Amino acid sequence: MFRRGLLALALGLVLAGPAALAAEPDMAAINAMDRAAFVEKFGGIFEKSPWVAESAWDKKPFATIDDMHAAMVNVVKYAPLPSQLRLLQNHPDLAGKEAAAGAMTASSVSEQASAGLNALSKAEMGRISELNAAYKQKFGFPFIIAVRMHTKEGIFFDFARRLQNDTQTEYANDLQNVYAITRLRLDKLLSGS
Repeated sequence: MFRRGLLALALGLVLAGPAALAAEPDMAAINAMDRAAFVEKFGGIFEKSPWVAESAWDKKPFATIDDMHAAMVNVVKYAPLPSQLRLLQNHPDLAGKEAAAGAMTASSVSEQASAGLNALSKAEMGRISELNAAYKQKFGFPFIIAVRMHTKEGIFFDFARRLQNDTQTEYANDLQNVYAITRLRLDKLLSGS
């Protein structure tokens, strides 16, 4: 009987996937946070932009983490264009001068390392520097991509491909990538890893 119970539990975990192992966040505790505690905990989700968490706090209570992230995304979507642009400009260049100077946020360091951008060859460093400069010169904001969802080769490919777009398209692409990055950051923060 005991063995059958363990087998059923193991099968349930396999069928449910890795998410079944992670505890659901305590939404009651999150919803009970005052503004300062909420911003302290979640202010770093959007790169150097705690104003997003501060504004999202007003949308409580959140039923789920999806609802909380959607509230944060909506803060950005409906923010004035100068605020959105500052948010984009707060992101570091990929393997750029911020990385070399150790001036990136811990989240950005971890994300860029996950795609091997912290261990580029000299030729790759030269290429990414050229791409960063060309992109910023053309669009006025840095290239943003959810690096945890790409390989190094895929990042280089997307970088070159997206340079062919117009500014409006790239503005939207950058924002969509910010939303993906922030969801990954939120999940990582709440899983404790």
